[in-house]
Amino acid sequence: MRLDESIFDRHPFVVVSTDFIKSDRRRRDFLRTAPEFVIVDEAHSVAFRTDKRGGRHQRFELVQGLAADPKRHLVLVTATPHSGKEESFRSLLSLLNEDFADLPDDLTGNAMAGTRRKLAEYFVQRRRADIKKYADEATVFPERIYQESTYSLSKEYRRLFDKVLNYAREIVHDAASDQFRQRVRWWSALALLRSLASSPAAAAATLRNRAASADATTVEAADEIGRRTVLDLMEGDSAEAVDLSPGGRVDEHAPSEESHKRRLREMSNEAEALYGDADKKLQTAITTIKGLLKDGYKPIIFCRFIDTVDYLVQYLRAALRGTEVMGVTGNLPPSEREQRVGQLIEHDKRVLVCTDCLSEGINLQHGFDAVMHYDLSWNPTRHEQREGRVDRYGQAREEVKIVTYYSIDNQIDGIVLDVLIRKHQTIRNSLGISVPIPGDPNQIAEAVLEGLLLREGSHPSQQFVLTGFESLLQPQQRELLLDWDKVAAREKQSRTMFAQHGIKPDDVLAELQLTRAAIGSGVGLQDFVGEAILAHQGTVSRNGKLKADLRESPRGLREVLNTVQFTARFELPVEDHELYLTRTHPLVESLARYIIDTALDPIEGGVAYRAGAIRTNSVKNLTTMLLMRFRYHIILRQGNEERQLLAEDSQLIAFEGLPNKAKWLDSAIAESLLSVKPSANLPEKQKTEAVQRVVDAYETHLQPYLIELAKQRGAELLEAHRRVRDAGRSRGSYSVEAQLPPDVMGIYLFLPDGGLL
Repeated sequence: MRLDESIFDRHPFVVVSTDFIKSDRRRRDFLRTAPEFVIVDEAHSVAFRTDKRGGRHQRFELVQGLAADPKRHLVLVTATPHSGKEESFRSLLSLLNEDFADLPDDLTGNAMAGTRRKLAEYFVQRRRADIKKYADEATVFPERIYQESTYSLSKEYRRLFDKVLNYAREIVHDAASDQFRQRVRWWSALALLRSLASSPAAAAATLRNRAASADATTVEAADEIGRRTVLDLMEGDSAEAVDLSPGGRVDEHAPSEESHKRRLREMSNEAEALYGDADKKLQTAITTIKGLLKDGYKPIIFCRFIDTVDYLVQYLRAALRGTEVMGVTGNLPPSEREQRVGQLIEHDKRVLVCTDCLSEGINLQHGFDAVMHYDLSWNPTRHEQREGRVDRYGQAREEVKIVTYYSIDNQIDGIVLDVLIRKHQTIRNSLGISVPIPGDPNQIAEAVLEGLLLREGSHPSQQFVLTGFESLLQPQQRELLLDWDKVAAREKQSRTMFAQHGIKPDDVLAELQLTRAAIGSGVGLQDFVGEAILAHQGTVSRNGKLKADLRESPRGLREVLNTVQFTARFELPVEDHELYLTRTHPLVESLARYIIDTALDPIEGGVAYRAGAIRTNSVKNLTTMLLMRFRYHIILRQGNEERQLLAEDSQLIAFEGLPNKAKWLDSAIAESLLSVKPSANLPEKQKTEAVQRVVDAYETHLQPYLIELAKQRGAELLEAHRRVRDAGRSRGSYSVEAQLPPDVMGIYLFLPDGGLL
């Protein structure tokens, strides 16, 4: 690659991280060389931020720059519910059409009919119900089974909880502090309560650590740091979660601070004394996890803080003999997180303990089938993301277990559960999709905890009842529930407006079926892999899956495949330690490439040949099959610009009789010749003479027909291309030019038993 050349100049098709190219330097290169068609996955992460700070805004500017070219085709894809902030959602729509930036929240009613029709040209919503049954094929998704598991605080833990609450109230009620110190102390108080609810390890760390908000210089900065470290942000650079235990020590310089430090040290020591047996949350969780393992589940345990993960891993390893337990947190770079998960999946009995660094961006459905919320998130969308790690397409288990774990005598858990989590589940069960909380769910959490901290006589260690929360939330709870119901109702109406209207799948169903016919089915692929391995002295067994052993196969094949044994399926779902092989899987591509390369190598002596002849009782007349490659230039014209795309099409063509009197056969008959078995040996000299006669007669007697066939296939390709382009409302004109003559890739003769050559 030249110094003045970027990766985008060299490679026309690139999969690249949005975060990698969002910087000013890389963004300019990408915008200069970006292709005409761009797919943005996890599109919710590029929504506009009103504060214009951080990488989130850089992502938006990147995609906005791509969208600025009217000739570019842009597809935004996300399976994550939008945050509930309508301006962020509208910003995504505005990337497709700038008129959508100012859409009203409510699109119902006759007055909005034109707007709905216009939006439906760009916006498509699809639920599982839309794709479970399509094109006579079923898509298998698991069912979620919800379970609640509860625990009670031990007397020692309850005593510390009350002590921390009293201390938090003290520092929040301190009227002598200025506004900045009040905000720093407010976030310190929330940090103490949240970490104590998580684990004694997180609590001890928070009681020892200095609050990050204390280093701020303004009230606004203190609030920003506090929200990032204590709450569950879903946007911005902190979207994957800050999982370090927050600091609760303020470190002010007043003489009274020495007494504060002493009390914090004492409470930290008390928290450390609660490790193990005195931590009923831990002990009850161990029992619950043992139950999941006994039922055959492989669970993921989600925690809020790194210290909680490390603490839980330590005690689970001691309690779960014979089970591999591994922790993954934000301390690890993304590549190492995936590596650790891959290592863990190698063990039959396993438990993954992690923070929300794994709640999005990584598929875990092939290795795990249960989720336990060890710490409740204060944002229901985060719960949805966690559960979505196992409740995904490709999950082998018909049911996945979701365990919501909470304390029955901790009001913080109770408020989050009843006001946020259960309401979210109710709406999801009703609509089949998740509907985010309108506005900011963290504001609700703040309001709840503000009522808890400022109301004397209220203890988090009192058994909760929902009616007690109304006085804590006051009007906020009623407004939240009303607004949430309104949003859910609008979402239900939008299902009828945007379900499939933008691009109708039926419009391209014919092309989908033709493509599937061209590339083959899973059954055909399984036959190819099995026969290829057998032909190379391997062994194969089939029983709903394919088990291959290549220990006796050529060394070159083993090196190319980088394996000697594997078990595979050709349809989802797959079980542990099984490969899901598709036509484009590296193993399949490597196997096919090895066969082609050795077929063209006169020294290697491969098992495949470009020409051959056999005797068989499957044909009555001399039959010849040709493997053809047709090549085309698809020419796109838009304005004064013209671009060319190369398309290739492989076809099996067959005829009966001698080449000068060829009777061309239907394509289905040509396909059936692939399964013909030989019935007698044919001398090498006779095979060579038979093939040579076809070669000698090719230009005169066969090529004219094949040229016309290539032109006919080109016309069909153009029509299919136009149908797809019209369905996508693409502009410009198109034509197809066949590159003639077509290429003959293989010649194969089938002679009837007893017939003459």
